[in-house]
Amino acid sequence: MQSDHTTAGGNDSLLAWVPRLRRYARALVSNRDDADDLVQDTLERALTRAALWRGVADMRAWLFGVMHNLHVDGVRRPKLHTVVLDDDTPEVPVAAAQSERLAVLDLQAALERLPVEQREIILLVALEDMSYAEVAATLGIPIGSVMSRLSRGRARLQSLMDGQPDTVHLKVVK
Repeated sequence: MQSDHTTAGGNDSLLAWVPRLRRYARALVSNRDDADDLVQDTLERALTRAALWRGVADMRAWLFGVMHNLHVDGVRRPKLHTVVLDDDTPEVPVAAAQSERLAVLDLQAALERLPVEQREIILLVALEDMSYAEVAATLGIPIGSVMSRLSRGRARLQSLMDGQPDTVHLKVVK
């Protein structure tokens, strides 16, 4: 039951996943350079563990699991700040409606305000079209946790998009 990406025996099958890894990484960390570093680290880790590929039934879930673990390790580790001195990347003009661009920026800002546990699951379900079972396997958590984090994340995202204040409600226990 392997996909066509897992039947090829080498770097070609790994490279086929790069666009999806890059898309998820950019949505996850919201910084292009950090996202590219995360994709590179994921590919490096996958290549150094190529012997494990034969036992991988779902290469997508395995690669996203590797990326998840690297991201979690990176969040725990203190980050070194870098300064870009010269960015020679030319800007490519894109015709887009101003309101659409603002809506995307609002969504990105709201996603960044979600806890990482909720943001990861929303991105895997919505952006990568993974099933709850695939997300659970990828992140190594129970399917019930996937469903509850997704529900809480969607509700929180909706309230942030509706402009509700970012407050925490604590229950008083006597």
